[in-house]
Amino acid sequence: MLGFFGKTAGKVITTFLVSMVPVIELRGAIPYGYGMGLNIWISVVVSIIGNLIPVPFIIIFIRKIFALIRRSVPKFDGLVTKLENRAESKSDVVKKYSFWGLFLLVAIPLPGTGAWTGALVAAMLDMRLKRALPAIVSGVIAAAVIVAFITCGANALFF
Repeated sequence: MLGFFGKTAGKVITTFLVSMVPVIELRGAIPYGYGMGLNIWISVVVSIIGNLIPVPFIIIFIRKIFALIRRSVPKFDGLVTKLENRAESKSDVVKKYSFWGLFLLVAIPLPGTGAWTGALVAAMLDMRLKRALPAIVSGVIAAAVIVAFITCGANALFF
């Protein structure tokens, strides 16, 4: 019995950690967890939680971290500039539609979108956490439903 919980716990922890990785996020974590044998809804819930944990830290601290990197490790200035430019390129829809723009940026499960990008855009636009977080959380939940549907189909989700 203990072996079962150990294996399941390992799959849950791994799925959780995968969902925290930029670019991969829950778009990779949900199929990963499901493919490892976790129930789809366990994969979804664990992935949502893991994907959201970095968001407040990104919104609050990323500008300070970028400034520190520029001062401390000038070699990484190009990388920081690239990340800032990427956020800027994604910010038009957020500037135009505010909550719904940020929601869509996070919810659409395509490369270059997701919670990390949404949080970076929110930070670059100086959005307050209490304004950005609801849109990002809603977008992550929507993305999770879409990815779960793609992963195992409507039949497995609802029946």
